Amino acid sequence: MEPQVTKGMEPQVTKGMEPQVTTEIPPVERLIAADLVKRGAVIAPAVVGVCALIEGQKGALSAVFALGVVLANFFVSAAVLAWAAENSPTLLMGAALGSFMVRMIVISLAVWAVHDASWVSLKMVAIVMLAFHLGLLAWETRYVSASLAYPGLKPRRGDA
Repeated sequence: MEPQVTKGMEPQVTKGMEPQVTTEIPPVERLIAADLVKRGAVIAPAVVGVCALIEGQKGALSAVFALGVVLANFFVSAAVLAWAAENSPTLLMGAALGSFMVRMIVISLAVWAVHDASWVSLKMVAIVMLAFHLGLLAWETRYVSASLAYPGLKPRRGDA
């Protein structure tokens, strides 16, 4: 009797053993980070526009800087977590905690590096960074699946 193969599953047969069905785990971290960046790109022009209305060119440039830092932070986080997830759960936990600390230091250094620049409004940088980090994460929670059947992003209607 041949094993049934479900979409996305391939039978693995070893000599002298029963067939085993394994599934390929999607790159969950990368999918979520890409989705965050996509949503960020949708709202970024509005954020830059509002900051330009409030503080002019200085506000717009500060917003662009803050948005770039936030999106880079999400991408670096996803890359580190994806790498660690492939190796071990213990490494994943250490990488999550350690990379968070390192990324916060890098963000602080990035802000410190430009804080005296003539084009920077620290108030706008702080507001945009905080609001964009929290806002994107809150928005993304609507689209992330908490099910092991669909790890990562929830399937759209008709995909399941």
